[in-house]
Amino acid sequence: MEDCIFCKIINKEIPSEAVYEDDYVLCIKDINPMAPVHLLVLTKKHICCANVIDETNSLYAAKAFEAVAKIAKQAGIDKNGYRVVNNCGDDGGQTVKHLHFHILGGKKLPIEMA
Repeated sequence: MEDCIFCKIINKEIPSEAVYEDDYVLCIKDINPMAPVHLLVLTKKHICCANVIDETNSLYAAKAFEAVAKIAKQAGIDKNGYRVVNNCGDDGGQTVKHLHFHILGGKKLPIEMA
């Protein structure tokens, strides 16, 4: 997608602070962190949201979750725990229409929902 900020980050058109990358995902630090560790796992294939994951693109979602454990260990949050969040659609709080997962950790996170 031409106007997708995450596609531009993946294509190195916009600088970011990458912490992990493989053939399927790029993980960057969130520029507006909501926890001491707040990372974004971006699928390298543009998929607008969880609603359109199907047999043609589910490999990217699977690879994102495979990367989460590696990234959490690398970030030092694997022992005490962390949260993985996907916002889908406007009511779900999705502000960038590109499939991505938030990894939040580094402190005890509240249980209540926003």
